[in-house]
Amino acid sequence: MGQPRPARKDPDWWRSAVIYQVYVRSFADGDGDGTGDLAGVRSRLPYLAELGVDALWFTPWYLSPLKDGGYDVADYRTIDPAFGTLAEAEKLIAEADALGIRTITDIVPNHVSDQHPWFRAALAAGPGSPERELFHFRRGRGPHGELPPNDWPSQFAGSTEPVWTRLPDGDWYLHLFTPEQPDLNWAHPAVRQEHEDVLRFWFERGVAGVRIDSAALLAKDPDLPDLAAHPEPHPFLDRDELHDIYRSWRRVADAYGGVFVGEVWLPDPERFARYLRPDELHTAFNFSFLTCPWDAGRLRASIDTTLAEHAPVGAPATWVLCNHDVTRTVTRYGREDTAFDFATKAFGTPTDLALGTRRARAAALLSLALPGAVYLYQGEELGLPEADIPLDRIQDPMHFRSGGTDPGRDGCRVPLPWTAGLPHAGFGAREEPWLPQPAGWPSYAVDRQRSDPASMLSLYRTAIALRPRFGDGPLTWLPAPDGVLAFSRADGALCVVNLAATPADLPARSRLLLSSGPLDDAGRLPQDTAAWLHA
Repeated sequence: MGQPRPARKDPDWWRSAVIYQVYVRSFADGDGDGTGDLAGVRSRLPYLAELGVDALWFTPWYLSPLKDGGYDVADYRTIDPAFGTLAEAEKLIAEADALGIRTITDIVPNHVSDQHPWFRAALAAGPGSPERELFHFRRGRGPHGELPPNDWPSQFAGSTEPVWTRLPDGDWYLHLFTPEQPDLNWAHPAVRQEHEDVLRFWFERGVAGVRIDSAALLAKDPDLPDLAAHPEPHPFLDRDELHDIYRSWRRVADAYGGVFVGEVWLPDPERFARYLRPDELHTAFNFSFLTCPWDAGRLRASIDTTLAEHAPVGAPATWVLCNHDVTRTVTRYGREDTAFDFATKAFGTPTDLALGTRRARAAALLSLALPGAVYLYQGEELGLPEADIPLDRIQDPMHFRSGGTDPGRDGCRVPLPWTAGLPHAGFGAREEPWLPQPAGWPSYAVDRQRSDPASMLSLYRTAIALRPRFGDGPLTWLPAPDGVLAFSRADGALCVVNLAATPADLPARSRLLLSSGPLDDAGRLPQDTAAWLHA
C-alpha cells in the first residue's frame, strides 16, 4: 500500500466548486468504435479547462457487463476495456490535475455485478457456504420455498419485477435493482474492508473525491422482514448502521485529503443532514432542487429548506439541474409539468423547447449564483434536449423492468455533438455511436456554439468565470414582486430571476453583469429570464 498523497493547497475547494459530470460512454470517442472512452476525455480536457470547471465526476468506468450503464461493477480496480486502461485513467487524472481540474470517481457500494468474482464464487459454493454470506441469500417462503423471502419493492420506479431471484439449488438472492446486480451484505466485515481498500486504491491514484451511489441503501435489517409489516425503521433505507460505515470511510478520506458526495434520496431533512455531520460525508446531492418545478414559490422554498438543513452541520449545499438519470432540463422545463418524478415518466410527453431553453438559461444563472457547489451534467452547457430513442435501440433496464411503459434514461445519455460538419457530429469518426444521435444534433455542436456569444455554451462559460464575484457568504433575499426571486451575496453581487408573466424592474443603481436573455426596451427583465448585477 502506497503513501497518502499530500492534501491540495485549497482543502476547501469542494465547498464552492463547479463540478462537471462525465458519462464516459457518451462524452467523446477517441478510437472511433462508437463508444466514448478515456482517450476521448483526454482529448477534450482543454475544452473543459476553457469551460472553467473545477472538477470532473466520472460515472463508473470500471470493468462491467454494462447491464445498467456501468453501475454493475465486476472489478473496482480495473477500467473497462471499452473505455481504456488503468494506466490511461492515471494519465487522465494527472493531465486534468495539471490543468487545475480535480477528479471524482464513482463508487457503487450497494451491489456488484453478477460477474464479480465474489458472486461467481458464491454461486459455485452453494447454499450455506461462507461465500454466500457476502450477499443476501435466503430460502424462499411457501411449502416448497417457491415464494420470494419478502415483499421488498424494486428501486427502479415503475418496476413490477421482483427483487429476489431463485437459483436452481433453491436459494434466492436479493437485488434491489436488476438480477445482474446482487446486493452486498454490509454486516460482513470483508465487505467493509474491501470497500475501504478500494477507496485507498483510487485516492492513491490521485482522485480528489468519491461520489457514493445509492448511499442510503447499503445496510439491511438482518431479519429481512416484510416492508408492509415492518415499515419503521425501514428494513433497507436510511438505517442507523450506515453512519458507522461512513465514519470509517471518512477516516480513510481524511488521510488523503479526499472528499465525498453522497447520492442520498431522503424526504426527511433532519435524517438527510445526519449524513453530513463533520465526521461523515462532506456533501450530498440536493434532489429537492433538481426535482422542483419551475415555480418561484417552490424554488424559493427548496432553496430555503436546503440551506436550513445544511446549516446545523456546517456542510455546503449542492445544486444540480440534471444528471445521467434525469430528463434533460430544456425538455423538462418546456413541459406543462416542469417537476421531475421517475414515476410519471412517459413516452410522448409534449414539450416546447424554445420555452424550455429560455427557462434552462435562467435556471443556470440561478443555480450558479447560490451558495455551495454546483454539478453540471455533460451537455447541459450545450442546451441539449432529451432525445427520443427508437424502441429497438433502448438499452436502459429501467425501460424493460417497467414492462415498456417507462422510456428509460437513455434519452439524456446520447453522445455529445462536437463538430457539426463531421460524421456523428464529431463524437467519433468511424462507427455509429452506441445510442443514435437525433437528426438535429449537429446544430448543438460545440464548434457552432463556441463562437456564438448568444449560445448556451457562451452563457455557461461567462457565468462560471463570473461566479467568484458571489463569494462564499450567505444568501439574503431581497424584496421582490410575486413570481420574482431576488437575492444578494457577498460584495454587492445580486441575482434576479423573473418567473412572472410581466417584466420585472431591476434593482436601482445596479450594474448588469450578465443576463440569460436580452432585457426589454425599458431595461426590464422579461419573463423566464435571470440577471446578475452588482450593486
